[in-house]
Amino acid sequence: MNDVLDRFRAASASADWIFHRPPSTPAAMLRGLADFAGTNDLAWDRYGERGAVAQLEGEVAELLGKPSAVMFPSGVMAQQATLRAWCDRAGSRRVALPDLSHLVHHEQDGPRRVLGLELEWLTTGRRTPTADDLDAIGGRLGAAMVELPLRDAGCLLPPWDDLVALSAAARERSVSLHADGARVWESVAYWDRSLAEVAGLFDSVYVSLYKGLGGSSGALVVCPEDLAGELRTWRQRMGGTIFSMTAAAVGGLVGLREHLGRFGDYRAWAVRLAAELRAQGFRTFPEEPHIGTFLAYAPGTVDEVNERVVGFVEQRGVVACGLWRETDVPGWVETELTCYEPAIRHDPAEVAVWMAEAVGF
Repeated sequence: MNDVLDRFRAASASADWIFHRPPSTPAAMLRGLADFAGTNDLAWDRYGERGAVAQLEGEVAELLGKPSAVMFPSGVMAQQATLRAWCDRAGSRRVALPDLSHLVHHEQDGPRRVLGLELEWLTTGRRTPTADDLDAIGGRLGAAMVELPLRDAGCLLPPWDDLVALSAAARERSVSLHADGARVWESVAYWDRSLAEVAGLFDSVYVSLYKGLGGSSGALVVCPEDLAGELRTWRQRMGGTIFSMTAAAVGGLVGLREHLGRFGDYRAWAVRLAAELRAQGFRTFPEEPHIGTFLAYAPGTVDEVNERVVGFVEQRGVVACGLWRETDVPGWVETELTCYEPAIRHDPAEVAVWMAEAVGF
């Protein structure tokens, strides 16, 4: 696998990528940030206060219709701090969340080992939560969390009515409901709702500055004003109140202006691509993508399929898809496809043909 990965990286360095934005060097990215900061007369923050950070917090809070927003250097820190703050208020460290949540699979058990949270499964497997799922968890909960979309399940989103009912059930039970909204920017097109309408169903929402928006790093939590004060305290306790977050904040401001209005187009293109892939013999999950990111499946083994993909890149100079990984179904492999620029410049039918050639259909 290492040899295949090395060959893929070497061949793709000078190839045309379909499913990624055109790569930018650090110098080009920083020049762009400098130009934007100069044109908009942005000032430095200091330890997360004032300047570009304050401007970004104000804009994001307004977009999502919440009184306050707090910037963090990472989403991991942002969400763990938020859940701990809600739990402290409730007098319970129990948090209900999907078993496929990012917090469970990608944070080295930090919620439990660092902050002492006790995790209960709101859902298991590839499905989205309902009010009945929350009702099935007895006893006092410190908080409940929904991931919008559920990334490790193929970027699944719940039906709007289910989300409304879950919100009502949480409030009736006095359970603080938090949204892992790293990709909520991309999700609202699925429901044809505004960011504020979605955020209104939750007590707090985490958003990412680089997932979808294309920033270099950073995250924010929108929430009530009193919780924002607690989050700033937790940020300092966790080492996140660094001397300056201005560069990341400027990247977030740029992303809001350049990408926020495009996600409906990305999803529409992804829906067309998924249909074309199925016509070529692939399977997709969800069958109709909920956002611009979804999973594609092909028959074969990881070794044989990836060897063909690398050969396609070497011969054609086009990266029609990334490398593939194993699935729970023997004889099938999967890859994740994210449809931003420059993907939507292409005909989805043409891209599906390229992918079929790449994997050996």
